[in-house]
Formats: sequence, structure tokens, C-alpha cells
Amino acid sequence: MIKTDILIIGAGPTGLFTVFEAGLLKLKTHLIDALPQPGGQCSEIYPKKPIYDIPAYPEILAGDLVDRLMEQIKPFEPGFTLGERAETLEKQEDGSFVVTTNKGTKHHAPVVVIAGGLGSFEPRKPLIPNIANYEEKGVSYIIKDPEVYRNKKVVISGGGDSALDWAIYLTNVASEVALVHRRNEFRGALDSVEKASELAKLGKIQLYTEAEVKEVHGENELQAVVIKHNDETKGQTYVETDHFIPLFGLSPKLGPIGGWGLEIEKNAIKVNNAKDYQTNIPGVFAIGDVNTYPGKLKLILSGFHEAAVMCQFAYQIINPDKRFVMKYTTVGGVEGFDGTKKEAKKEVVQSIV
Repeated sequence: MIKTDILIIGAGPTGLFTVFEAGLLKLKTHLIDALPQPGGQCSEIYPKKPIYDIPAYPEILAGDLVDRLMEQIKPFEPGFTLGERAETLEKQEDGSFVVTTNKGTKHHAPVVVIAGGLGSFEPRKPLIPNIANYEEKGVSYIIKDPEVYRNKKVVISGGGDSALDWAIYLTNVASEVALVHRRNEFRGALDSVEKASELAKLGKIQLYTEAEVKEVHGENELQAVVIKHNDETKGQTYVETDHFIPLFGLSPKLGPIGGWGLEIEKNAIKVNNAKDYQTNIPGVFAIGDVNTYPGKLKLILSGFHEAAVMCQFAYQIINPDKRFVMKYTTVGGVEGFDGTKKEAKKEVVQSIV
């Protein structure tokens, strides 16, 4: 059985940053994630997508953010159980918990932190006959490596940020980019809408609004899509393409966690945001996109803040007889479990006699 101070379910950015905040308090951590590598959606879904709202980084690729977090937490030597899903939660007589994965790996900790992002998720797929026959043969629901589309013809469907951002990005990669949306209005950021519109005027994006992809064709692999226009006088448009990428978002599911007796609201875990982000089960916390409370913002930086606050209260559960006095890292430095220490150089002050 794996024993630790804080067991973190979810190894996305919020879960990884929790390791750092716990390490500052001399608390050991272990992470469980169903994915085969740390990073959550940032690694699995959009590692090459830029993020613009991380403090001190005007722009950073999602995959690079994960790399920086892994570097930051390395001195605290976290443990990982990857490629396994947290299946059951059992409370012990002493108030601690045993979490068992779908592969039977048991973990024991006095504090459990759910940082599972959206939980388990699957892409929302369009209702197109025989589209499943072309999955991984030209049809994809997630862009992991943009280089796959180098000098290829690409059709993207969707009206949100993801569809807009990737359509814009791929104009510098693909030979042709088409963007299809069933409405005239897009739901994405205004800057992205304006940029996509400008690229369409320049002929770098073929824009089809008030239209939907209704058919996919090809022998062994995708070769074309059929776009049906809402205006019946325009009929249909046959577009040759190498790739069709419907980006209609993800359908989040809590999975087995939903059966742990937690208070759930709209597929998210309710927490006490006025104090510590604890759930209705004492000793079990939820931070990041997986939780909900009045005024919740689903941002990575919000998850970072929740992780810092949560760890202070987790310390009190783990060490009820000790009082922790928080020191700024600029004062106390960062001392890793591996023996390393980072601290500001001390100024030498000589007295004047």
C-alpha cells in the first residue's frame, strides 16, 4: 500500500502545483491519474496550444507549462500512479482514507485532494453517418500535434475558442484551412473572431457560416466532406480534404468519483470556498475545474490559488498539534526533500565603528 500525507487525484496543472505548495509545508504527496503521463488536458489534448493568462508568461504552450511545473516540483519528490483511475474511497476509523484504483493499487492518506479538472471526458461528436469509420483515418476530435497537418487540407467545425484558435494557428501549418459553423455569430474571444474574419478576407481561411458538415467520404481514408448550407438556395458544397476536425467541446464526467457520496452540482463537486475548498466529506478537498462554488472561475490560476489555500488547512488536519507559521519563499527559500535548497543570497552588512 502506498502511504503519503496528501493523496492528489488528478495530475493536471492544479494537481501538480499542489505538490509544490504541500512541499513548502514539508508534506509528502502522491498523485493518481488515468492518463499515462502528468499534465492532464494540457498534455493530452492541446500540448502545442498557447495559454495567455498564466502570470509572468505573456504566452506559454500548454505542454511547456507542464514541463515547468514538473521542474518546479522535482525537489519535493512526488510519487505517481499513472494510467490508473481512482475507483473507490474508503474512510478508516482514524479518519484517514484508502483510495483504490481500477487496477487494485491501494493508497492511504489522511487527506485526499480531488484535482481532476473536468473529470473523465470524451469529445462531443457530430451526428454524421459512418463518421466512426474515419476516426484516426482523417477524422480527429482533438489536436495533439499540429505538425500532423503540415501542408495538408484541413476542415474544422465549431464556433468556440478552440475551433477559432486552431483555425488561426493552422493557417501557418496546413496548405488549406476551412472553418465551418452553423451560425453567423461565434462564441469565442472577440480578438479571435476578428482575426479569423481578417484571415478569411485574405483568403487564408475558407469560412462557411450558417452551415454544417453533414457527410464524410473516402475509400480507405477521409477524402472529402459535404457541407450543407442553412440557406437551401445554396444547396451543398463538396470540399476535398485530408482532415476533418469537429471541435464541439468535451462532455465531462466525474466517473467513479461521482459515487463517493460527495455533494454534486451540475457535474461538479460543491466545496466550501469561504474557508478551505473542503467537500461535504471532512478530509476530502476539491480544487480546480472539478469544483464549484458561487463566483467560481474555471481558470488555471484559480486552481493554483485554491491549491495554496487548501494546503494550509490540510496541514492542520495532518498535524493537529502543530502550528505552522507561513513564511514567504523570498524569506525562507525553498527546501526540497532531495536535499536541495533555493534561497536569496544574504547581504553582508559591516558595522561602522
